[in-house]
Amino acid sequence: MRKHPVAPIARAARSVALVLATAGIAACSHTSGGSTSTTSSNVQHVVVVIQENISFDAYLATWCQAPPGSNPTCNDGAACCERGPATDPGTGITPLLLDDQQHGAYDPIHFSACFVSEINGGAMDQFVEGATCGSSPNNFAYADDASVAYYRNLTSRAALADRWFQPIVGASSANDMYFARAAFVFEDNSFVPADAIGSTCTLNKRTASYDDPTIGDLLTDAGVPWAFYIEGYQTMADAVADGGCAAPDPACPAGFPFYPCVYDPSDIPFQYYPRFRDQPEFMRDYSRFARDLAAGELPAVSFVKAIGFKTEHPGYGDTISAGIDFVRDLVDRIDASPYADDTLVLVTYDESGGYFDHVAPPPTSSVDGKDYGPRVPTFAIGRFARRGYVSHVELEHSSIVKFLEWNWLGGETGQLGTRDAVVNNIGSLLDPDETGTQVPG
Repeated sequence: MRKHPVAPIARAARSVALVLATAGIAACSHTSGGSTSTTSSNVQHVVVVIQENISFDAYLATWCQAPPGSNPTCNDGAACCERGPATDPGTGITPLLLDDQQHGAYDPIHFSACFVSEINGGAMDQFVEGATCGSSPNNFAYADDASVAYYRNLTSRAALADRWFQPIVGASSANDMYFARAAFVFEDNSFVPADAIGSTCTLNKRTASYDDPTIGDLLTDAGVPWAFYIEGYQTMADAVADGGCAAPDPACPAGFPFYPCVYDPSDIPFQYYPRFRDQPEFMRDYSRFARDLAAGELPAVSFVKAIGFKTEHPGYGDTISAGIDFVRDLVDRIDASPYADDTLVLVTYDESGGYFDHVAPPPTSSVDGKDYGPRVPTFAIGRFARRGYVSHVELEHSSIVKFLEWNWLGGETGQLGTRDAVVNNIGSLLDPDETGTQVPG
C-alpha cells in the first residue's frame, strides 16, 4: 500500500464561521442530500463531468481565431484564444478532419513515455513523426463546426479554459487520480482497484489499494455530501453478484465484454480507497442522477462518468456524437431542475489521448515531480460561469479539488498538502456578481 506524505488534515471541528469571518467571505448555508453545509459562495452544488482523451486543439483549433503563439490577453470569445497551427510543426502536413468516422477508427497511443517524446521538451513537434513511440498522422486531427457544434455553441453561454492541462503525462487512470488525491499515485493505467466491483472483469489484472487522504475524506469528515454517478455501474454490480461479468451494452459499437462497452472501475479514482469503494452513499449508478435531481436529493458535490463508449474516447468505433449527446442530456436535465440556479457544471477530459496540441505544458510540478501533459478542453456551465469568457489561467484537475476545499471547507485550501496547495483555483471561470464573492483564481 503506497503512502504519500501529507500535511495535517483539517477536520470538521474547525470553526468554519471564524475562518469565513476572518477572510471576509459571505457564507451561504444550504441543505443538500440530507445534510446542512456552509459554502463560501453562492455555488451550492457542483457537478464534475469527466470525459476522455481529447486535446484542446482536437476540438477547438479551428474555433479559436488568435494567431498561434500570440498569447492573447483579451477574454472575449474566439478572438481571444489561439487557433491551432495550419500545419504540423514537425512535418508540415495538414490536419485530418476529426469527425465520428475518423475518431472511431483510431485510438492514438498515449502512454507516458510516448507523450514525453511527442511533446519533445515543449516543441510539440513529434506527434506525427519522430517520437520513440506514438507518432502518427492520425494524431494531427481537428474537428470542425459540424462535429462539435454543441461545444462550440456552448462557448457563448459558458466559460472556456484554454490553459487547462492534464496533470501528468500518460494515460487516463493516472490523471483521474488527481480528481481525488491532487497528486501522483501511479503511472498510466498501471492498476485497477483491488476488490472493487468489476475489477476481475477488466483486461488488467494488476490491482492496488491506497489509504492516503482524498478530497472525499475531507468532504465526508466535514459532513458535506458527495457522490460519484457512474453509467453501467449497477449492471456490472448485478452481474458480479450473479457470479459473472456484465454483458456489453447493446449500443456499444465494439461489442466487447470489457471497456468501452461495460463499466470499468479503473476510471473511478475513489474506488482505489477502501473507505469509499462500492459504498452506496458514494458510488451510485448514473440512472440515480435523474432520480436524485427530481427528488431534491442531489449531493453538494457530484462527479459523473459515462460508460466508456459515451466518453468521447477515440477508437473502438466510438463516436464524438455519442459523448456529446451524454453531456447535452446531463446539462439539459440540470437546467430543467430546481437545482439550475445554484449549480456549477464543469465538463473536462481526463487527458488529451495522444492528440496533437500546440501549447507547451507547464514546468514539472514542484509537488510530485511529475511532468504535465497537453491541454484538454474544459467548460464551466450555468449561472455562475462567465458567459462567453476565455480564461488563460493555468489550471488542471487539482484546481477542482482546490475549489471544493475553498467553497465547502471554510475557505482553507491545500488541506491535502499536495497540488491543492499550489495550483490555481477556478475563479477566473466564474462571475463574481453571481457567485456573490470573488472566487480566487
